[in-house]
Amino acid sequence: MIQRLSSRRQRLSEAFLNAKLKGAQSYDRIAGYFSSSILEIAGEAIENIAGEVRMICNSELSREDVVTATAAQNALRREWCSSTPEELPPSSSPRLKKLYHLLRSEKLKVKVIPNDVFGLIHGKAGVITLADGSKTAFLGSVNETYSAWKLNYEMLWEDDSEEAVNWVQEEFDFFWSHPSAVPLSDFIIEDIQRIAGREVIYKVDDWKEEAEPAAAVIEAPVYRKEYGLWEHQKFFVNLAFEAHKKSYGARYVLADQVGLGKTVQLALSAQLMALYGDKPVLIIAPKTLLWQWQDEINTLLDMPSAVWTGREWVDENGVKYPSIGSAGIKKCPRRVGIISQGLITANSDSVQHLLSMEYECVVVDEAHRARRKNLGEDKENDKAQPNNLLEFLLKISKKTKSMLLATATPVQLYPIEAWDLLNVLSQNSDQVLGNSESKWRKEPGKSLDLIMGKVSLSNLDPENWYWINNPFPPASEDEINFGILRRNLGLSDEQFVVDAGAYFQMRQSEQRRIGRIIDNGFMQNHNPFIRHIVRRTRDFLESTINPETGEPYLKKVEVELFGEKDNEAIDLPPYLQEAYGYAKEFSSLLSKRVKGGGFITTLLLRRVGSTMVAGENTALKMLNWGLNTDEEQEDNFSDEVIDDNSVKNLTEEERSCLERFLQTIRLNKDKDPKYNLVFDLLLNQGWMDKGCIIFSQYYDSALWVAENLSKDLKNVSIGIYAGGDKSGILIDGVYYKKTKEEIKSMVKRRELKILLGTDAASEGLNLQTLGTLINLDLPWNPTRLEQRKGRIQRIGQVNDKVFIYNMRYKGSVEDKVHEILSKRLENIHSMFGQLPDVLEDVWIEVALNDLENAQRIIDEVPKYHPFELRYERGVGKVDWESCIQVLDTTEKRKYLMKKWNE
Repeated sequence: MIQRLSSRRQRLSEAFLNAKLKGAQSYDRIAGYFSSSILEIAGEAIENIAGEVRMICNSELSREDVVTATAAQNALRREWCSSTPEELPPSSSPRLKKLYHLLRSEKLKVKVIPNDVFGLIHGKAGVITLADGSKTAFLGSVNETYSAWKLNYEMLWEDDSEEAVNWVQEEFDFFWSHPSAVPLSDFIIEDIQRIAGREVIYKVDDWKEEAEPAAAVIEAPVYRKEYGLWEHQKFFVNLAFEAHKKSYGARYVLADQVGLGKTVQLALSAQLMALYGDKPVLIIAPKTLLWQWQDEINTLLDMPSAVWTGREWVDENGVKYPSIGSAGIKKCPRRVGIISQGLITANSDSVQHLLSMEYECVVVDEAHRARRKNLGEDKENDKAQPNNLLEFLLKISKKTKSMLLATATPVQLYPIEAWDLLNVLSQNSDQVLGNSESKWRKEPGKSLDLIMGKVSLSNLDPENWYWINNPFPPASEDEINFGILRRNLGLSDEQFVVDAGAYFQMRQSEQRRIGRIIDNGFMQNHNPFIRHIVRRTRDFLESTINPETGEPYLKKVEVELFGEKDNEAIDLPPYLQEAYGYAKEFSSLLSKRVKGGGFITTLLLRRVGSTMVAGENTALKMLNWGLNTDEEQEDNFSDEVIDDNSVKNLTEEERSCLERFLQTIRLNKDKDPKYNLVFDLLLNQGWMDKGCIIFSQYYDSALWVAENLSKDLKNVSIGIYAGGDKSGILIDGVYYKKTKEEIKSMVKRRELKILLGTDAASEGLNLQTLGTLINLDLPWNPTRLEQRKGRIQRIGQVNDKVFIYNMRYKGSVEDKVHEILSKRLENIHSMFGQLPDVLEDVWIEVALNDLENAQRIIDEVPKYHPFELRYERGVGKVDWESCIQVLDTTEKRKYLMKKWNE
């Protein structure tokens, strides 16, 4: 029998839905989009259905999203969060609780199917198996929402004939079993439960009473708009914040490998500390990363901040706060201030003003740049001669409650470098290296030898005690040994120094316990380095099983590297070989006249090795040094600025060499071999389909390649992501200016599959949807190469394998460096986690044809890791996702917008 229903004539929810579902055995439904209001009309009836309720829904997923389970779950999470379910009124709570229990018990099963598989599923239909076992089918415009069943004008046809029931059932079964249909994610199900019990904390002071991190974090953009936080990230934030709440504060080096999310961990720790206290938070980062820090913490954590430019503060909205004199640095308009390391290395007047203040927390990015000048073998016990940055950190450490240092290489070459970082943390903090009488402070060389096993202690030697008592380990490291000893010694959790004479007052059983502690690996397992350096490697996280899930803590992302074999180096065609020869000749001529100018003298070689256009632009600018010395010229060299007066007046021989170089380049610049290889990889090798980021050190190289790709690839959007306001897209050769945020969103939505980036894109840019990377040129600072790779080999990458091509010309400086490093490169990387910055000097020496000096620098890098420790204990279960108490977003932001002097 056919029954025609219209909301104009009757209430569809009562006349049809609830009446049919009452006592029903099962319900299969082709609905619209999944919504938390799915039970708003028929909740009680669905609860009482004897069997299963199955629903297939539309989703904003794309085909690419369902290629892997991880990608599908991440996409579903983003879509759910974008609907802002946390803004539902409290009256929704009972319904949400019912929905959670139905989903978790699997009485209600939901699958979603990407819009671009069949388009929008406008057809809405269902099959209900009634209480008596008979079936009825219906179809119409009604989807499974309150508006559809009660507010909108809708039409519905019911037909209980066998033919109609079978027809609708066949349609449902097709979608339900389709390969692109994916189950609702666990995150959504658990989030429904959290929101059902959600309570808002409206005052920061009220939050401080318990100070649970989750309440201030769980609805931050990093959770609601991104991929959430992984267990190792939550572990560190929780570790640092719990220590900050103690009287002694948090003192840690975060040394995770590139791509494991150090910035978020540091920034989130700093945010919690800023909310908990009332003093300023200072972030010190390399100049090139200042704006990325500000952008990332604002975007991911909704944390306002201000950047000091050297003349004024600039807040997250770009508003400038002009200051008069260097004392203006003390008038930061936000609780969190970000300054450049260059300010300190230049020993600016502002430094003393910074040292006159007290801080809640100081965060230092790329902290390995704080080094002693007198590094070398057997110099561990020499008094340190700190560079300006190290000297400043030793001073400001005394002015802050907590201090977090970040570096992927706590040891660049020498073990003492790690000790220097701990020494920074130890200022006014006995918990790190003990007090001034500690052996860990007074004998750094011996402490390192003991840890590395070069020397050992007899368990009968009373000197053992002096390595344990100062600082004395916390009970949490070993409750049986350190916990019992602490209680016997009357030592509180916040005390770290035991009187040296206490050993001789101990019973013999306790003295024997001290000996057993040493024998059981105290020096390797309970030393200050292990305690205060937190380092997780990708390999560790990918191979360690999370007992909560039975899966690794981190999804493995395999890297297939191209361009490393000798036959993969690009042949220099005759015209480029001739131009390259002129560039080498020019560099040689200039180096004889400009002493110590390694950067300037090798600049032409660097840039012609990128693209011929970059080489042409450099030669032109160099020719004009002597002609336009008073004019401000456009900087085409990204962050590289030519300002050395000694090279502005070229000799006739140098000028002639440049002119010959230019003539050769101009005749052949449309035949760039690197561009041809890029085009082949994208179009013929399928890299465009996988999505590709193409990196160059230089904006003009990136722009030139983007312009040519845009002309050669019709109707394809080519993105450019660069410093300042130079980001945009090109379509068929036409340029459209875009913000960095717009570019990132387009990549995330897969609207951009080809992106050209300068090194401004190598930090703070998440490219999990791109599966390939091309290095158009190899940066002479090896750290940047790691940072580039970390854009795609990172948390949330949707592909199981990513592809990387490192381009270099045969016979070029890059090729020669690769040749002399190749035997050591993999070994160095596996030992240190990433390549030491000191290897940048190798490029300059090779470029200047001083191969002997280049080899000397390489030989100074140890052939084995000089300080191999197992830091990797920094991961475990931290449950924030079930937190129902939430700190009000407006109140949190308002608190963080207070000035330093408030």
